[in-house]
Amino acid sequence: MTFITPVTEIITYCSLQLQWPSQLFFPRMLLLNYLGKIGSKTPLMAAATFSVGWNTFACSDSLEKPLNWLLFNYYLTTCLQSSVNKHRHMFVKQVDMDHVMKAKSIREFDKRFTSVMFGYRTIDDYYTDASPSRRLTSVGIPVLCLNSVDDVFSPSHAIPIETAKQNPNVALVLTSYGGHIGFLEGIWPRQSTYMDRVFKQFVQAMVEHGHELS
Repeated sequence: MTFITPVTEIITYCSLQLQWPSQLFFPRMLLLNYLGKIGSKTPLMAAATFSVGWNTFACSDSLEKPLNWLLFNYYLTTCLQSSVNKHRHMFVKQVDMDHVMKAKSIREFDKRFTSVMFGYRTIDDYYTDASPSRRLTSVGIPVLCLNSVDDVFSPSHAIPIETAKQNPNVALVLTSYGGHIGFLEGIWPRQSTYMDRVFKQFVQAMVEHGHELS
């Protein structure tokens, strides 16, 4: 079993109620990997993602830079540890939980826990399989992908611009600023964000003109 295996069943069930997954409803990297693996056979009519980490290796490298590790990586690692530690009795037969709790980065946590639980031989195997960029050309439905080039969680050099050009189903929108799921607008941003406006326009376009693509 890979980390994508349960996704097909979840989306098939959810599609009975919802045909518009976005980052509000489903983890972004899992969604793109699912769409790339299943192609046009998905029950979904379209999808949208925001601030996707396209290459897991590049994401980890970025988050391990000293300032990013201090601001984000270490804290997120402790959150992951706290989540699994609440249920450690369920994992003690598969992993060394004491070793997991000593991880100082997301990569170390993934090496000691996530990759093991999903049956990957190495952390590199897991990170390769988890990177959505390698499946982007196989996406078979309209997908909007919004990224900011100043997102430390998804470094700009790893955004698959040329790969996206090869698939007419993929609309890759890049902004100079926006951070990670930020995309605030105006001097005093208190209303909807650029991300909200783009998502609304995409959904409206697909509802009104989606049939023209079939």
